[in-house]
Amino acid sequence: MADIRFTARKADANAVVRTHCTVVVLPASLRMDTYCKALNKDSGGLIKAALDSGDFDGSVGATLMLHSAGASKRILLVGCGDKTGRDDLRKLIDAASAALLKHSASDAVMHAAALKLKAADAPWFAHALARRLVCDSYRFTASVSKPKPAAKLARFTLLAADPAAVRQAKDALSRGARTGEGINLARDLANLPGNYCTPDYLAKTARKLARGSQKASCKVLNEKAMADLGMGSLLSVTAGTATPARLIVLEYNGGKKNAKPHVLVGKGITFDSGGISLKPGAKMDEMKFDMGGAASVLGTLQAVISMQLPVNVVGIIAAAENMPSGTATKPGDVVTSMAGITIEVLNTDAEGRLVLCDALTYAERFKPASVVDIATLTGACVVALGSHASGLYANKQALADELLAAGVEAHDRAWQMPLWEDYQAQLKSNFADVANIGGPGGGSVTAACFLARFAKAYDWAHLDIAGSAWDSSPKGATGRPVGLLTQYLSDQAEKA
Repeated sequence: MADIRFTARKADANAVVRTHCTVVVLPASLRMDTYCKALNKDSGGLIKAALDSGDFDGSVGATLMLHSAGASKRILLVGCGDKTGRDDLRKLIDAASAALLKHSASDAVMHAAALKLKAADAPWFAHALARRLVCDSYRFTASVSKPKPAAKLARFTLLAADPAAVRQAKDALSRGARTGEGINLARDLANLPGNYCTPDYLAKTARKLARGSQKASCKVLNEKAMADLGMGSLLSVTAGTATPARLIVLEYNGGKKNAKPHVLVGKGITFDSGGISLKPGAKMDEMKFDMGGAASVLGTLQAVISMQLPVNVVGIIAAAENMPSGTATKPGDVVTSMAGITIEVLNTDAEGRLVLCDALTYAERFKPASVVDIATLTGACVVALGSHASGLYANKQALADELLAAGVEAHDRAWQMPLWEDYQAQLKSNFADVANIGGPGGGSVTAACFLARFAKAYDWAHLDIAGSAWDSSPKGATGRPVGLLTQYLSDQAEKA
């Protein structure tokens, strides 16, 4: 749970709230609304003096912290410019969050009336604000002897005009905070060093999530169980390491008893050396992030469970370590997947698809409404899209459209890529049913085409998050695409 407690309450426009900090939104015109005038009077004209001095211009994202002797010990001025489109609102939220968390106020209130938000934007604003505050308060502590001090902010209150708006704001703040907590869990898992976050550690985290809800359960398959199921492709990846692989299955039954579940499949390579096809040494440390897909599944499930969404969700994580040794799979080896399809392993560094294909076959048993796999799969996707968008592939356009819309709403965007049959020819093998790489051209596309062969039994989408899951400078996990996935499942819950 986040350290910040969020709530909303009805505001009296003429009464100043006693607090450590009041966030005041001002437009480019610097025109004060009723509440701002009351706050200015209580502070002895502090706001007007600051505006008259020219220290604050009301532009989007401009901030100025004032210290007052009145009921509000601090007054944070935040500019909203002369427009209130969502892009500008996000800039305002980012600026307000950064300024609040920088200072030592333990509680804060915000009156958003000056924004004059449209009915549809009011809950979106509250959700986005809570999510940003929770995400901005994240700090990594697990392997640091002297971590950065925690943010002081412990309580945040949004002031609303009427009881209906208060109820709406409370719900939106709660959902935003829980989404932020899910994002932070994904960041924490991905940021952990590979000697901390092993397949067994991911399994432990999934079990902990299941124990926290009567609607959730967790099952973990060991290598013998996977071998009995015929998961030769997944097990070929873990052949070179002493760290055992795990197939983690986390089920949440929040929807109707017989409703088909939505399945999330995460790539959980807790460290990827490339195997015998060894990666270059530079930046190999970042291959601890190669379980970003698994981290996003667990982060999304945490958000879904804590929100108690009325929807059935199954998270499947194929967790393994890819290392070179005398027992490792060699380039040119042929392995047999759970689906019975034989695979020529031309490059052992194309291991994510080898673990995912067996997990996708395993997903069939749930008779899913949809399956979305999430993987830091290809450097080619980084070349194509950079870090701003995740690559999206789907065998059903309706599913692609829903995921794209969820990404826009959550500002965790994806971009649809082609899944044309023409690319399948690149995966031909003379010695097996399919090769695990398709040559230098269209590497992200051919990786998705490989996975598509194992996802024909259901509506399926693939998110290649190799560019969006972490940043190299400053180094750290982003928690994406937990925002997109949580929004997608929230949308599905509303339709149920």
